[in-house]
Amino acid sequence: MDTLLVLVSIIDATLRVATPLVLAALGGLYAERSGVVDIGLEGKMLGAAFAAAAVAAVSGSALLGLVAGVAVSVALALVHAYASVTHNGNQVVSGMAINIMVAGLAPTLGVAWFRQGGQTPQLAGDARFTPIDLPFARALESVPVVGQLYSEIISGHNLIVYIAAAAVPFSAWLVFRTRFGLRLRAVGENPHAVDTAGVSVADMRYRAMVLCGVLCGIAGAYLSTAHSAAFVRDMTAGKGYLALAALIFGKWKPWPTLTACLLFAFTDAVQVRLQGVPLPLVGVIPVQFIQAIPYILTVLLLAGFVGKAAAPRASGIPFVKDR
Repeated sequence: MDTLLVLVSIIDATLRVATPLVLAALGGLYAERSGVVDIGLEGKMLGAAFAAAAVAAVSGSALLGLVAGVAVSVALALVHAYASVTHNGNQVVSGMAINIMVAGLAPTLGVAWFRQGGQTPQLAGDARFTPIDLPFARALESVPVVGQLYSEIISGHNLIVYIAAAAVPFSAWLVFRTRFGLRLRAVGENPHAVDTAGVSVADMRYRAMVLCGVLCGIAGAYLSTAHSAAFVRDMTAGKGYLALAALIFGKWKPWPTLTACLLFAFTDAVQVRLQGVPLPLVGVIPVQFIQAIPYILTVLLLAGFVGKAAAPRASGIPFVKDR
C-alpha cells in the first residue's frame, strides 16, 4: 500500500507540473501550425504570471487575475504577430526579444509596485485557485485502489488543471476536424495557395497568435495563482522552452504533445523526490544534477530519439504576397 501511495503522489504531481507545459505547448501548436515560429512562449507565460499575481493580490480575485494574465499574454502575442506577420520580421529574434523584455520588466514593476524584491504579495483565499472536489470523491476515498485513484488523481485539482485537460481534445478537434483548422494547417504548409483561394494569410496567423496568447496566459496565471501563491523572479524556469521541445517531440500534434509534456513533468516530479535520497552504489547525488534531469532528458530526446520531426513547411518563413 505504501508503494501505491507513492505512485499516486507522483502521478498527482505529474498532472500538476504538466498543466502549464500542456497549455503553452498547445499555444505554440496553433502558432507554428499557422507558420509562425514562437519561441516567446516563455516570455508570455512569465508576463501572464506577473499580471495574474499582481491583479489577484490587489483585487483579491483569482478570476480577475486570470483575465489580466490572459490579456497581457495576448498583447505580447500580438506584438510578436505585428513584428513577424505584418512587417515580416525575423520570428526568432522577435520571440527572444519578448522573453528578454519580460524577464527584466516583470521584476522591475514588482519592485516598483510592491517593494518586495520583485515578488508580489502572498496570495490566499479567493486570490488563489483552490482544489475542486468532484462528486463522490470523499465518499469513495476509503475504497481500495479505485477510490483512491479517483479521489487523489482525478479529483482535487484546481480549475486550470481541468481546463488544460479539456484543451487537448478540443485542440485536436479544432485543428483536424474544422474549417478553421484546415485553413490554419494550409497557411502553415502553403500560404500562397491559401492566398490564391481568397483566404487572408495574415488574418489566420493573427488568429493563431491570439489563441497562443490565451493559452500561454492561462499557463502563466496557473504558475502564480494556482501552483504557487505569488509571482517570483524567473518563476517559469524554462517551462516555455520545455513546452516548445514537447511540441517538436509531439510533431505538432495535440495528443503526442500531451505525452511529451507528461513525460517531462514526470521526470520533474521524480527529481523532487530524489533530492537528498542516497542511491545504491552512488550515494547522494548533487541537487543541481537532480534538478537538471528534465532538461537533460529534453536534449537527449530531441537529439537522438525523436527521429525526423518535419515542421510545417512555411514555418518561420515570412509571407510576401505575390503581385
